[in-house]
Amino acid sequence: QVQLVESGGGLVQPGGSLRLSCAASGILFRFYRMGWYRQAPGQEREMVALITSSGGENYAASVKGRFTITRDNTKNTVSLQMNSLRPEDTAVYFCTADLTTGGDRSWGQGTQVTVSS
Repeated sequence: QVQLVESGGGLVQPGGSLRLSCAASGILFRFYRMGWYRQAPGQEREMVALITSSGGENYAASVKGRFTITRDNTKNTVSLQMNSLRPEDTAVYFCTADLTTGGDRSWGQGTQVTVSS
């Protein structure tokens, strides 16, 4: 029922910027906590950024100050603005949706971000 579709990934040079977007359907979007996770080759999946239904934000220490998560409840979208990108940011980035009351987390298909010169 839930569908999350990411877009905006690509190849960018170190120090550059990208903006990822995620379109959600099949949920009452405004009630959901939205987020971004990433997984690099040989690494486990890690949380990058979360935004609650009330707009509260949480970031991994490695991206704090460089990435910003936002949501638009009129468009059912969540975005991740990524600035000052580093090679270690290279990963597949996944959009997520969950209810903090304990429901399962839904996942998008992922979009590749590659930071390289």
